[in-house]
Amino acid sequence: MPRKPLATKKPASLPSNEPPGPDIKPVQLAADVAAIRKEIRKFFDTLDKSGQKIGSAKFGIYAFYDYDGEPIYIGQTYEGLSSRIGRHLTNQRTDAVAMNVLDPFEVAEIRVWPLDLGELKKTDQNSYLNRAEYTVFQMLLSESAIGAILNEKPPRPTRTVKLTDSYRMRIIPSEIYPHRKHPDIRIARRANTIAMLARVISERKVSRGLRQTLLTQARRLEMLAAARLKDYS
Repeated sequence: MPRKPLATKKPASLPSNEPPGPDIKPVQLAADVAAIRKEIRKFFDTLDKSGQKIGSAKFGIYAFYDYDGEPIYIGQTYEGLSSRIGRHLTNQRTDAVAMNVLDPFEVAEIRVWPLDLGELKKTDQNSYLNRAEYTVFQMLLSESAIGAILNEKPPRPTRTVKLTDSYRMRIIPSEIYPHRKHPDIRIARRANTIAMLARVISERKVSRGLRQTLLTQARRLEMLAAARLKDYS
C-alpha cells in the first residue's frame, strides 16, 4: 500500500506590523484622565491681555492648589508653561513627582504668571525668574493655612518684583470633582504619598529640605484627618 505523506505543522504566524483592524480599538486614556487633560488644554488656550495663549509663554511662574484651595507647589520655567506643567501633571518624570514630593492627584487648580523676558539677556532672564518665583512663594506662603509649601528647595531670598497678571483655573471637571475631593480618598492618597516619601528618605542620603517636605505632608494629613473627624461630631 502506498505510504501516507507525513503531516507537517503549519509555520507559526509572526507578529504583524499591520495596524489593528477596524474591530480592534487601541487602548484609550481613562475617561477621567482624558477629561482633566482637556481642562488643562482649555486653560492653556486662555488668551492674555495681548491676545496670546497663556500656555505659549516661554517664561513664567506657576503654582498648584489642592481641593481646599491650599497652595502646595510653586515653580518657574524657561521652557514653556504648558510643557513644564504638563510634565508635572501627566506623570512624566519630574523631580517633584519622582521623589514623591508632589502627588498630581492632589492638584485641583493651576495658577500661572506668564512673563515676557525674550528681550533680556540670559543671565537677566534667570535673575528675574528667581525674583518672581521668590515673590510668588512668599505671597502664597502667607496664604497657606499651615504656613508651609511642599517645595523641597524653596527659592533663595532675593528682591521681590511687581507681579504681572495671573490666571487661575480649576482643572477637575464637575462630574468627577466630588469623588476626587472626597476626604477619605484624599486621606488615603496622602498617607500613601507620605509612606513612599519616607521610604525614599530611608534608602538614601537626602537634604534637609526633603525631610521638611515629609513634615509638611504629615501636617497636611493631620489637618485633613482632623477636619474629617469633625464630620462625626
